[in-house]
Amino acid sequence: MQTTIKGLRFWCYTLAGSASLALLTMTGTVAAKDTRVNGYVENASYGREGVGLSKFRNTLQMEMEKGAGDVGILSNVKFNATLRASYDGVYDLNDDEYGRNAGGPIQLQGTQGNVPHGGGIAPTPFFGFDTTQNPNEGMVVLGEHLHGQDNGVAFGVPVRPCDEDSRGCIVGYLDKDTNDLRYQEFNDRADVIRELYADFNINFANGNILSTRLGKQQVIWGRTDLFRVLDVINPVDFSRNNIYDELEDIRIPMWILRTDYRMGPTEVFEGFAFDDLNFQVVWNFDKFRPHDIGQCGQPNVILDAGCFLRGMNNLWENGGTVANFAGATPDGGFATDFGPGQIGIRKAHMPSWSLSNTQLGLKTEGVYGDLGFSLNALTYRSQLPSLRGEIPAQNAFNGQTDVYPSLIAFDIHFPRVNLVGGSVDYYAQGVDTVFRVETAYTSGEEFANTLRKELYSESDVLRYVVGADKNIFIPALNESQAFLFSGQIFGQHILDHEREDRTYGEAGIPDYEHNWTATLLVQGFYMNGRLTPKIITAHDFRAQATAIAPSVDWLVNDNFKLTLGGNFKVGDGAREFDDCRSCNPWDPFTQTPGVVNHQPGESAGLSGSEPLGRFQSGPIGMAQKEDEIQLTARYSF
Repeated sequence: MQTTIKGLRFWCYTLAGSASLALLTMTGTVAAKDTRVNGYVENASYGREGVGLSKFRNTLQMEMEKGAGDVGILSNVKFNATLRASYDGVYDLNDDEYGRNAGGPIQLQGTQGNVPHGGGIAPTPFFGFDTTQNPNEGMVVLGEHLHGQDNGVAFGVPVRPCDEDSRGCIVGYLDKDTNDLRYQEFNDRADVIRELYADFNINFANGNILSTRLGKQQVIWGRTDLFRVLDVINPVDFSRNNIYDELEDIRIPMWILRTDYRMGPTEVFEGFAFDDLNFQVVWNFDKFRPHDIGQCGQPNVILDAGCFLRGMNNLWENGGTVANFAGATPDGGFATDFGPGQIGIRKAHMPSWSLSNTQLGLKTEGVYGDLGFSLNALTYRSQLPSLRGEIPAQNAFNGQTDVYPSLIAFDIHFPRVNLVGGSVDYYAQGVDTVFRVETAYTSGEEFANTLRKELYSESDVLRYVVGADKNIFIPALNESQAFLFSGQIFGQHILDHEREDRTYGEAGIPDYEHNWTATLLVQGFYMNGRLTPKIITAHDFRAQATAIAPSVDWLVNDNFKLTLGGNFKVGDGAREFDDCRSCNPWDPFTQTPGVVNHQPGESAGLSGSEPLGRFQSGPIGMAQKEDEIQLTARYSF
């Protein structure tokens, strides 16, 4: 009954939002000499199975361009600004799922039976925590939307905005209050100014041009969609719609200097010339900013990682109950109350601004006949968090503080990564098809690794995408216009992968050593392009998880567009991997039953869905229970 009521509420809100946009009467583009102003207002209303309204975002975006002509030695000077402001009403209209009333009391599994948060065993006086500081309210069990506790690790995660409940809010990283969630762009990084930059050229006597863009901007490297290989200069806001929005809408603009030396047609040696040749330097001099992976309590939390991080920080700061932990075997263990400073995440080391923390990229790009290519190099900070163990923590059995091997106590870091790569696109006239290849080789990336006593290791990684785009006529469906077919396969290979069989299962790096994800877009065009149906599918081969996203765009008139779509997932869902309950950090107290000669810091491979199974499920598998119906109305002016 509750789900039905939420569904009715969703459609009422959707119709109200769409109707309000339909009644808007606005003038067209504001035009003056060398000046352009346009924009749009948009309502995006999404309904998710089991929770009702999952998005009610209302957006105003303004795009402005002012030409200034020639100024001294600078030619074709232009100033551009894009402003975006939004209000997501889901935190008010569905606040029992995503706002101040979200969450509730929880029960955790153990050999002693199900117990409330705060009801686990405390084998010594150093175990246990103050339930007045960490009460059993406003919480969910980590991963409960996707899987049961199933004799594995589980603990409570606070889900209310940080001004309502500060537990687990990591200072400077994942610490959004209610207004940060409602009004996403109004933050201390001034995201309401989405882009603000100046373009200008310097013309040389030989015809070459030095073209520069300076300011807050997106720099797009690469030739592929959905999964990024070379396009890693700007971080991405996955909290808007996971991986499914257009990258143009979810890249986070940064303060960047981009300069291109454009040489045009260039003869390299006698008899061989490029049709076009450019050299580019990119300097991201902005203060470091990671991906927005979503804070626990938001509708979109990629990999559910934000919930794991928040729950772990709460364990460190306040202590908490962990399911199936003490004396754990494959059949479970006792729900255990840990104290503060024993396990969890202590803090995030956010890189401060310094010249050494800026990011520098070089690109050579050219065209030779029907072949376009680029060669790329970039040094940057990882935009995803890395958890590094071996921090000082308290032994819950004897009260001593020390660095213990393979203890699940971490700090968050963002390591330096170096990338080299390139891309090629080729138009094959004989088959009327564009082929795309993009590849990148990185060093410095870090991965969770339960074979190492610090619980992470570094690895070089090879990634690539191979894609093709072709227009195909299907007369039975449309006699006048072709359908666009666009397919690509994304590969990832962790070159220093480690994994071993242990007493109860595998231990090591949970990410697959080799994995591939394929995507396919099919798009049709009707009514002279005013009606555009399409379907996008993505399949993760190793996770056996598939996303299917059908939609229809209807351009009602030159200004008003409606989009009705859905996003559905099928597949195996949650997967399991070594959870380090059997890592024996506090030897001899934490030796695992059934393991012969269990050494300190040695994992016995006892596994569960949390926390590392998420890396085997991938972003599609971890969103298995997030099927949605989506309606978007946009009025452009």
